Amino acid sequence: MSVREIRLFGDPILKTECDRVTDVSKVAELVQDLIDTTSQPGRAGVAANQIGVGLAVFSYFVDGKAGYVINPEIVELTGELVEVDEGCLSLPGLWHKTPRYQFATVRGSQLDGSVVELRGEGLLAQVLQHESD
Repeated sequence: MSVREIRLFGDPILKTECDRVTDVSKVAELVQDLIDTTSQPGRAGVAANQIGVGLAVFSYFVDGKAGYVINPEIVELTGELVEVDEGCLSLPGLWHKTPRYQFATVRGSQLDGSVVELRGEGLLAQVLQHESD
């Protein structure tokens, strides 16, 4: 497994809707690459299309906790909608005020096929919303 290069703005895959994963057993290497890529300093989340794979999968690393979600769907957004400074690895050096809810819940799958529901607040909520967009 490896740290993969981040695709930059202008790459067509970043504007293409990601396909849902139909067989989670076939994305183990992708998940590991996402985790390895996200574990680099200054990264909180990486979506599969950012490493050139058009599948709905992302990984996160926030407050020392790492994980991933396959076929993420936002199921709940609560709290105030606040503008936060948000960047994107595919747009290096650019930060924008982005409206995000204070709390977010995402549901998806794990590699063993189980359903995972991930709840976050603050930075994790922001990452869940950004990577599921």
